[in-house]
Amino acid sequence: MSEVYDMELELGVCSVSVLCCLALACCYVGSLYVWKSELPRDHPAVIKRRFTSVLIVSVLSPLFISVWMELTGIKTNVPLFSLMGLRLEGIISATLLPLLLTMILFLGPLVQLSLDCPWDFLDGLKVAFDPQYWLLCVTDMRWLRNQVIAPLTEELVFRACMLPMLVPCTGLDPAIFTCPLFFGIAHFHHVIEQLRFRQGTIISIFLSAAFQFSYTAVFGAYTAFIFIRTGHLVGPVLCHSFCNYIGFPAIFTALDHPQRFIILLFYILGVVLFFLLLYPMTDPTLYGDIPICQLLERGSAEFNSICS
Repeated sequence: MSEVYDMELELGVCSVSVLCCLALACCYVGSLYVWKSELPRDHPAVIKRRFTSVLIVSVLSPLFISVWMELTGIKTNVPLFSLMGLRLEGIISATLLPLLLTMILFLGPLVQLSLDCPWDFLDGLKVAFDPQYWLLCVTDMRWLRNQVIAPLTEELVFRACMLPMLVPCTGLDPAIFTCPLFFGIAHFHHVIEQLRFRQGTIISIFLSAAFQFSYTAVFGAYTAFIFIRTGHLVGPVLCHSFCNYIGFPAIFTALDHPQRFIILLFYILGVVLFFLLLYPMTDPTLYGDIPICQLLERGSAEFNSICS
């Protein structure tokens, strides 16, 4: 009887967890469409309105965890914001190491970008430290969306809020691959706008959406992995911003590049180094106590491997 009760209790927790995550994802995506407009998504006026919507949802998103705790009866001594990865312990490591690891993975695209860049190293440094350059960036609504608002709000909602709700149901490893499904599905709303503004054929739009779902799901699994291993939100946000800047690797362009052998060598080197350094650079001992561990059963295999 006790086993049946435990199964029913676990099923109830999982049902509430999935429903809360689904509701949060719907609120985030739905907030983008509360403003009626005939303008495309890249228009500054549309971007500004959507900033308001997603920031409101993001500020309210911790309430979903509070409601989830009340419905499931799950309690923890860890402060809510620490559970969401907003903490100071290990902050320097959490800021630098995941971003460096991601840059290693994109070593090939970075080398390709540097070879095609018209500036030399000193010119690049001058631009990087030029206040006028950054002023242009922060006043560009598309740059602000892609590099700041989207990484911050999406990682807050789809990682910092959803992972704590999923971990007690699925455990750590399954949560890494379950959480990105909400993230990937949330990006299907781009299909609506592409169809609305006839930005391609129906087949090409849906093929593009399927590719984007796959790419965002894989990326979401990676940032979920970083969040769980480090217990910090800052790493996923910076990695997200960096990947938005680099974009999907232009492999076919690299194959046609005059210096393709050098570029391909760095592509391979980056991937090999990434997998060699993935676990050492995300070793939880580098980041202090991992708050999400408090949602696991002590003595379990995952608790012993990550949290002890």
